[in-house]
Amino acid sequence: MAKFLRKNAWEKGGTFDNPDLFWYAKGVGALQSRLLSDENSWWFFAAIHGEQIGGKKFPNWNVLTGVPKVPTSPLPSPDVIKKFWNQCQHQSWYFTPWHRGYLIALEEQVRQAVISLGGPADWALPYWNYLGPGDQYKIPPAFMQETMPDGSANPLYVTARYGPKSDGNVYVPIPPISEVCQGNTIYTGSNTSTPHPGYGGPKTKFSHDGNVSGNLESNPHNLVHVKVGGQDGWMSDPDSAGLDPIFYLHHCNIDRMWAAWNTSNDNPTDPDWLNGPAASGEREFIMPVPGNDKGWVYTPAEMSNLETLDYSYDDLSLTTAPLPQKTLAQRLNKLGAQPVENLEEKNMDLGRNSELVGANAGQVQLDGSGTKTSVKLEGSSWKNVSGSLMKASVNNLPDQVYLQLENVKGTADSNVLSVSVNHQLAGYVSLFGLRNASDKDGHNGGNGLTFILNITEIIDNLFVSNNLDVNSLEVAILPDNAIPNDETITVGRVSIYREQQKL
Repeated sequence: MAKFLRKNAWEKGGTFDNPDLFWYAKGVGALQSRLLSDENSWWFFAAIHGEQIGGKKFPNWNVLTGVPKVPTSPLPSPDVIKKFWNQCQHQSWYFTPWHRGYLIALEEQVRQAVISLGGPADWALPYWNYLGPGDQYKIPPAFMQETMPDGSANPLYVTARYGPKSDGNVYVPIPPISEVCQGNTIYTGSNTSTPHPGYGGPKTKFSHDGNVSGNLESNPHNLVHVKVGGQDGWMSDPDSAGLDPIFYLHHCNIDRMWAAWNTSNDNPTDPDWLNGPAASGEREFIMPVPGNDKGWVYTPAEMSNLETLDYSYDDLSLTTAPLPQKTLAQRLNKLGAQPVENLEEKNMDLGRNSELVGANAGQVQLDGSGTKTSVKLEGSSWKNVSGSLMKASVNNLPDQVYLQLENVKGTADSNVLSVSVNHQLAGYVSLFGLRNASDKDGHNGGNGLTFILNITEIIDNLFVSNNLDVNSLEVAILPDNAIPNDETITVGRVSIYREQQKL
């Protein structure tokens, strides 16, 4: 039986009547009272995820204002910084195991502070299940109060949580935020298009920033970050997100979703994943923990099974049904194939036969009203799509079609883009991590972010309405928030791929 149980933060209405939240606030306050150079401080742990002290652009810690006051000195030694800081894994198959270890280490730091203040020895981090029923899409009220029940300052209260334009109403919209990723069946390598990130992310080396997010990281993770952080709030950028106490409750829910996914799906068995990047000579995953001067080193293999760790969740069930996805039988019937009944749904063998069928003329820039671009279709390749739809049957499965926004670059993460094809909504993408991914000196070499959207249903609709015989598709990209004049967001290329399927 697990020693520690993580529970829903919305128990008892998400207020300080919930003892897990009450003692979380007390523990966070204790960690915030420590110096930045203290490996057991709140600030040090935020810097483990990512930091920018002395940088030129947001989230430069030197210019962060409001409550709480963020220190930028005294700094640890350069060796300690190199060992621990700027370590988070994004756009990577290490995304889930690295953050699981990070949560365990932070949880132990807070727990020891809770115990020292007279709190329960079995305290555990709560999770914010924004996909739950009722008001759970809203941030728990305990995070919006300026004071604790005794009148003292509330360490969970952050004035910069939603940036300078906040109205104080912090929530995540359902949809587009969803659990649709839980329907994936492959950790990496399938369940989406080139370059096939799968549920957990594409195969990478050490990846403090990267190019393509896995489906769990794309939605809900990235979308929640920007929807909570808004216009320049702390949660909108990886280098300031760890400063906000709600960050850890968000990631507990992401970790809970991974644990739920593992009840019916397997993690990678590739030694490169199991042993982590240190096995190939790159940085190790290491965390400060109380009573261990050298730090705790861990691997993805050690994080892969919740049953081998000292904690569990009170609920691993889905709280909303994944977004409706048409079954293969429904799709075949829609396309006019012979009536299909009781067709056994199986995993599709995707990812080894993608073909570029169209691309726009090149880079486009987004302004405040977004941008539109025309994707020219290559005649013979596009005919293959049309042909697969015309011949659709159980024995001749129709193509899947994907749209890619390639090498999106910019200087600010606090935006969500809506993407439409021929006036039909294709989906939403979050720019969380954009600044780091666009940095030429970063791990990604400045290649920016790439986003993949399944537009198969849009193409099916065009086919059914006899509008598929076209030379191009029109793509519109609209930002949620206004893009300031001093910021630039560019899309390197908009492309469309087809993928054959087989049972």
